[in-house]
Amino acid sequence: FRGYCSRRLRRLRKTLNFKMGNRHKFTGKKVTEEILSDNRYLLLILMDAERAWSYAMQLKQEANTEPRKRFHLLSRLRKAVKHAEELERLCESNRVDAKTKLEAQAYMAYLTGMLRFEHQEWKAAMEAFNKCKTIYEKLANAFTEEQAVLYNQRVEEISPNIRYCAYNIGDQSAMNELMQMRLRSGGTEGLLAEKLEALITQTRAKQAATMSEVEWRGRTVPVKIDKVRIFLLGLADNEAAIVQAENEETKERLFESLLSECRDAIQAVREDLKPDQKQREHALENDSGKVSNIQYLHSYLTYIKLSTAIKRNESMAKSLQKALLQQQRSEEDGKRTPRPQDLIRLYDIILQNLVELTQLPGLEEDKNFQKEIGLKTLVYKAYRCFFIAQSYVLVKKWSEALVLYERVLKYAREVQSGAGAYTNSLKELPDVQDLITQVNAEKYSLQAAAILDANDTQEIESPSQVKDGKPLSERFETFCLDPSLVSKQVSLVHFPPGFQPIPCKPLFFDLALNHVAFPPLEDKVEQKAKSGLTGYIKGIFGFKS
Repeated sequence: FRGYCSRRLRRLRKTLNFKMGNRHKFTGKKVTEEILSDNRYLLLILMDAERAWSYAMQLKQEANTEPRKRFHLLSRLRKAVKHAEELERLCESNRVDAKTKLEAQAYMAYLTGMLRFEHQEWKAAMEAFNKCKTIYEKLANAFTEEQAVLYNQRVEEISPNIRYCAYNIGDQSAMNELMQMRLRSGGTEGLLAEKLEALITQTRAKQAATMSEVEWRGRTVPVKIDKVRIFLLGLADNEAAIVQAENEETKERLFESLLSECRDAIQAVREDLKPDQKQREHALENDSGKVSNIQYLHSYLTYIKLSTAIKRNESMAKSLQKALLQQQRSEEDGKRTPRPQDLIRLYDIILQNLVELTQLPGLEEDKNFQKEIGLKTLVYKAYRCFFIAQSYVLVKKWSEALVLYERVLKYAREVQSGAGAYTNSLKELPDVQDLITQVNAEKYSLQAAAILDANDTQEIESPSQVKDGKPLSERFETFCLDPSLVSKQVSLVHFPPGFQPIPCKPLFFDLALNHVAFPPLEDKVEQKAKSGLTGYIKGIFGFKS
């Protein structure tokens, strides 16, 4: 964008003949009210401000790895504010309409707020942003709906900055409002979503300074890594946002965001898990078999990642189940119809995640944890078997489907018998009692469908409808109801025709050739040799014999 602003400035100056000297000497010129006969002179000032602002935003990204560039960033922002002040002063002329004057004031207030924001002068920044927001809201109410969309979009971009400034001033409710803004943004991407994520991360970074430890399954572990602190502080807010999500697209985006943050936190812990194996073994001996604190923290974060992945796949499975119930409507719309095989794949992934949970370091001796994971595994196995049976029903494999339904009932009864002390941990899982009721109903439907299918098979095998695979040309004498005769794949004759045996061509062997005596030819050969040279000479001189 900075390059575009530079090229636009060059074109404007060339068009307006407003050049700053020549190749050899720079001659500064200023835009004054006297030359505002063309509105493109205002664009010159605007492009200067935009170029400085875009350079500042570029430096802001580079300052994450090179902190010294922050000084250059502040310098560019001050330059942008200076150009915006000049633009606002020029727009006070009588030649400029009221709408342009208000937009220039809002632009000036926005850049001023950005400069104060980078200087961490929260009160002054909030005042500038509020002024900018008020002007845009008035402009949105004064014009048509098409123009109001642009102004309202600017208001939405400014609101997160205002709430962040309010939080730094002392408003504790501002953090919750930032979370609600992110939730209302839905599955959208772009500058607003990135800005919200950045502001929420900065807010959590300040709260993380007070967090020093975390407790999980009766063991307290110190947390010294800032990235892990920030993630753990925002975990509850992210989970609450997922629960409050209005549609599946928003929920999926929030799940992906949470998993991405969790992977970054695990990577930060993994970098501290690189001591020598001898040191680990020595630590295990000293702690009587217990894993180290950093290893236990790694197990906790891995547990969060796997549990979140299970919840995401379960959410996807529920949406697919709803789609299966509305299968007829989907077929009418011409869309791809979901199949039970799609659900089987999701439950396979869930079961794989549960296996990984049982292998986490530090939890091998936790019998309650292992029992809890075992019950969850039975629940998901039951649902997996149920949808495998559903897929067999679709291809009319009645006996296989019935056996799988019995397996579902077996898993469900095992869960009910062993879930006495783990009822609270199984609340979030699907209810197995509903599954039992559904399986019993499906069994009756399956038995009825199997009986009807057997009767249909007997009717199809009646002599009047049996088709032995012969083409029509070979069964003229036999009456047969063949629906394929009126279809596009009718079988009339064998084509290409089959091979038929024919007599081979006889082979002749000349056995008498070896017993034949040929006449001598020596006399003819000698005569030809005598007359050869003479005939050649006569031929040269044109004589004939």
